[in-house]
Amino acid sequence: MAIRLIMVDDHPLVRKGIEAATRLEDDIELLGCSSNTEEALQLIAEHKPDVALVDLRLHDEHGLGVVRRGREICAHTRYIILTSYATEEEIRGALEEEVEGYVLKEALPEELISAIHTVGNGRKFFDPAVVQLAMNHGRLNKKPDLAELTPRELEVLKALGRGLNNRLIADELFISEHTVKKHVGAILNKLSLEDRTQAALFAVSRGLHRDS
Repeated sequence: MAIRLIMVDDHPLVRKGIEAATRLEDDIELLGCSSNTEEALQLIAEHKPDVALVDLRLHDEHGLGVVRRGREICAHTRYIILTSYATEEEIRGALEEEVEGYVLKEALPEELISAIHTVGNGRKFFDPAVVQLAMNHGRLNKKPDLAELTPRELEVLKALGRGLNNRLIADELFISEHTVKKHVGAILNKLSLEDRTQAALFAVSRGLHRDS
C-alpha cells in the first residue's frame, strides 16, 4: 500500500522538486501541496494523510503550528519537518511536538525519499547533520557508551527516542513518573548528555527507537 503524502512549503521550486522526486516512487502517493497553515489543515482534514512534509518556516507562520493543529484533525498523520538549516532551539521545539522526522533541504532526493519511507513505515528519521548538531552542543565530552546503562535505563532511553513523555513512559513500564525522572537523570549523567533532547536524538541515531 502506498504512503499517502501531503506537502506544505511556500517555495514553488522546492515543491516542484519534491513532486518530481515522489512521482518516481510507486509506493508514495502525493495527495496535494499547500503553501500556508490553513491550506495545510484543509488537506489534512480532506485526505487524512499518512505523512505530512512540512516546511519549518512558512512566510510569517511556523511549520510546527501545522503539526500541533494537524494532530487534532488526524491523529495518525506523521510529520517530517523540512528546513534550510537547523538551530538547537528549533530541534528542541520539533522534539517537543514529537515530530517523526527532521530533514534539511540540502538533502539529496534519495535521502528525502528514504525519510518518507522510514516515517511512513512507523519509524523516525532525523538528518545526521541534525543529530550531530545536538550531540555536539553543551557538555558532551566523551562518546556515549550504552554499556553504562542498566536494562531499565536502556528501556527509558528507547522510550525517549520514540518521543514519549514521562507519564507515557511510566505507564508503559509500570513505574512512577518520579522513577522515570530518576532514570532520565541517570541516563544524562552516564552518557554525558545535556538534556532529554540530546538523549532522544542519541536514541534515534542508534536506532533504539525502533526497538519495542
